[in-house]
Amino acid sequence: MSPRAFRLAVWWLLALLLAAGFATLGRWQLARMHEKQAMLAAAAQAQDHAHPQPLLLASDPGRALDYDWAVGSGRIANLTLWLDNQQRGGRVGVRMYCVLLPDDGVQALLVDAGWWPLAGDRTLPVFGCPAGAGQAVRGLLASPPSEGLAHGAALAQQGDGRWLASRMDLPEIARALSLPTGIAPRVLRLDPQREHADAGAMLAPGERDLDILPNTLTPERHLGYAVQWFGLALTVLVVALVLTFRTKKKKI
Repeated sequence: MSPRAFRLAVWWLLALLLAAGFATLGRWQLARMHEKQAMLAAAAQAQDHAHPQPLLLASDPGRALDYDWAVGSGRIANLTLWLDNQQRGGRVGVRMYCVLLPDDGVQALLVDAGWWPLAGDRTLPVFGCPAGAGQAVRGLLASPPSEGLAHGAALAQQGDGRWLASRMDLPEIARALSLPTGIAPRVLRLDPQREHADAGAMLAPGERDLDILPNTLTPERHLGYAVQWFGLALTVLVVALVLTFRTKKKKI
């Protein structure tokens, strides 16, 4: 093999490896797009207000990744859990969770009571979950926010029954809050249509929604990234073809 042919072979080997790598990343982005589209469709289908499910379903490990519209009641524990680093509309804040001990279940259930903005000094809101029995709630049972990268303790006590969590490590939260039966694998996202009706004053003035993809990429963004990766793969092949054509032309 001549030196020129050897160089061409090396160029094409590198080009094919790069193109294959970019195409793999593009396929991964497409898979994530389809996965999130399926999640959004399942969540939308689950919001059937005419056929609510019992809160007991939150404890079913077989449905940990599913969505159900649920209604029930129970006792709110005398503590408040704030989940840190939660963005909403480009603003930084925290999400408030209350611990509900359902009347029809044995496991505690985390109730997403809304998002709150944080000031520059990062002082937590003074508002907290109202303790008491007979609290009626309704909303969407869904997976808790992703834990992300584990770094340091997941939970820190702030005093007066208030806790600040850096991630949703349910087993660690259950141990810290002394919940012997653990916490249900799904949380209850309270119905935004009833901002001041459920659980007394628990919801005001936090902002509620049923967004199941907070702080993450939308399917449209994944599609955009997939197009970029496939475009890079095509560009590499085009460059390789141009170099090959120029090399052969010089040889002639």
